[in-house]
Amino acid sequence: MSLRTPLGKVRGLGSAKSGTHHWWMQKVTAIALIPLTVWFVASVVCLVTADYATAYNWLRSPLSAMLMTLFITVSLYHLKLGLQVVIEDYIHHEGLKIASLLAVSFACILVGLASVFSILQIAL
Repeated sequence: MSLRTPLGKVRGLGSAKSGTHHWWMQKVTAIALIPLTVWFVASVVCLVTADYATAYNWLRSPLSAMLMTLFITVSLYHLKLGLQVVIEDYIHHEGLKIASLLAVSFACILVGLASVFSILQIAL
């Protein structure tokens, strides 16, 4: 007795196919964000009373620039994966679903590129 639908059998879709990679990436990015978020919060707390020059010089250091780039890219990828699940689960109109998924992907890429460009401009 199979729990797969006839259409699922024909398409070869079902349990442990396309959703597994998405699930794993969501978990891997969540785990990666734990130390990155601790580092980011600790850095922000240390820089709360700092002036512009101090914050600028802090971000110029290779370690800070690399960790900030990692934090932003991993955060945005995690955000994209999470919003994709929410959109797929709760938006039932196919056209609106596709438009929303494209908008989220485009926004994450745009913010990510702008952020990385800004960090590189300061660091280099």
